[in-house]
Amino acid sequence: MITRNYRKEPLKENPHGVDVRKLYDDPSAQIMHITLNPGESLKPHKTPVDVVFYILEGEPKIHINGESSSFMKDTLIESPANVPHHISNESEETARVLVIKAPRPENQTKLL
Repeated sequence: MITRNYRKEPLKENPHGVDVRKLYDDPSAQIMHITLNPGESLKPHKTPVDVVFYILEGEPKIHINGESSSFMKDTLIESPANVPHHISNESEETARVLVIKAPRPENQTKLL
């Protein structure tokens, strides 16, 4: 059995300057844990694979291909490959999100 706790995983360097920790990395999929403090956000970008966001805590705003909406805990949001997307935390509370990419991207994410 393999287990991981996001608190024990190292911070992953990223162009967004936020708390990102890799939880799973296999050719079939990649899972990242993102913590956004109030006022933090990811930069708009495109990912070359499908992405799923699962809200663990808070009410972050998910922006996908020109649509934006805030979502509460235990909500899953799908984003197709190669469309602009990002996450922002416009609330007063910390937001935590699992980001699942399937399959694991072979090419870099493109910042917009």
